[in-house]
Amino acid sequence: MATIEARFTRPEPRRRVRDFVAGLLAPLPVKNCWTIAEHAGDDGPGGMQDLIGRASWDDAAVRADVREFVTARLGHPDGILVVDETGDLKKGVHTVGVQRQYSGTAGKVENCQLAVHLSYASPLGHTLLDVALYLPKSWSEDPARRAEAGVPDTVAFATKPQLARRLIETAVAGGLPCRWVAGDEAYGGDPQLAAALRGLRLGYVLAVACSHRAPTGLGVQRADLIASGLPKRAWQRLSAGTGAKGFRYYDWAFISLPLAADPHGGHHWMLIRRNRTTGELAFYRCWSPQPVALHHLVAVAGRRWSIEESFQATKTGLGLDQHQHRRWKAWHRWTTLVIAAHAFLAAATAASTENPDSLIAITVNELRRLFHALVIDPPRRIADVITWSIYRRRHQKQARTSHYTRQALTEP
Repeated sequence: MATIEARFTRPEPRRRVRDFVAGLLAPLPVKNCWTIAEHAGDDGPGGMQDLIGRASWDDAAVRADVREFVTARLGHPDGILVVDETGDLKKGVHTVGVQRQYSGTAGKVENCQLAVHLSYASPLGHTLLDVALYLPKSWSEDPARRAEAGVPDTVAFATKPQLARRLIETAVAGGLPCRWVAGDEAYGGDPQLAAALRGLRLGYVLAVACSHRAPTGLGVQRADLIASGLPKRAWQRLSAGTGAKGFRYYDWAFISLPLAADPHGGHHWMLIRRNRTTGELAFYRCWSPQPVALHHLVAVAGRRWSIEESFQATKTGLGLDQHQHRRWKAWHRWTTLVIAAHAFLAAATAASTENPDSLIAITVNELRRLFHALVIDPPRRIADVITWSIYRRRHQKQARTSHYTRQALTEP
């Protein structure tokens, strides 16, 4: 709160934003202005609704403060920027940006909003960092709908890769230390985004479709055709990081791509991942200003999933998708305060590095529970909360160790 309170010039909104973030961190079954106001002890939701919809403060400036906070707590020269979109299912047609469109959250076409998020991952931790609401042409080209939802006149239609580029450029201009960018096929298939990243001297590992065409020594070929011609010795078994069930092992191969005409120089690769059970293939276009080893590219590809963990944590624990606001300003303010709450949890988790050998590292969800129980709403017996936290972490440590042992015995 000390990081962002200067953006709120009067004492009332400063107090309310503190209570609002405390409500986001609280284990409320549903999070909206009504439940957060009740948690804060207010007489009604009017104060929280004013904070989100009518009070004078700049959500973009608050996100800039959050970026500086993340830089100070989680910043690392090898930091990775991860871009991805997430959807919020909505009813009706009046919520800003809503239309029937494909939602990865639902896995099908639904009536929803889509937003492009930027997250930051480093060896110290990972957190959501910035956001841009995707405004479809059905909205951007309709003055009446724009006026009703309060969309600024300066906002025009932009594709998701264009929104991602703006977020990345803002983060780099703000001094966030980073070396890599990762994203899925929606971003890997956009050559303008890749060229912009090379101009920023940011390496990237961007997923592409199997039909993606890349130049090789034998001419331009499809990615799946390149994979089919690789010899057996080209594949290496490497882990893309740890998941819920231990290390995620795949077979990996990469080949250098001849792109001598690129004005940015550097080194281009096609990275290919093969599932060791099903044989399913995934493809990535990669670039770096300096040559790097295969395991570095694999590590960046694996860190892309950190944004999915952030989405899950913010939706299940912080109410990212539970807002009930239809207008442009209110949507951005709600999302900004969720991002601020998540950045606090990520930084506090990173600070909890002195764990006994018998305990697993504390998670964002566990820290949120402890923070509420011990700071926001202290119980009568604090020792009970600490005891149960230690029990869960020790039990998880033992379960994971047993899984790794079984895996080591069964892996070839």
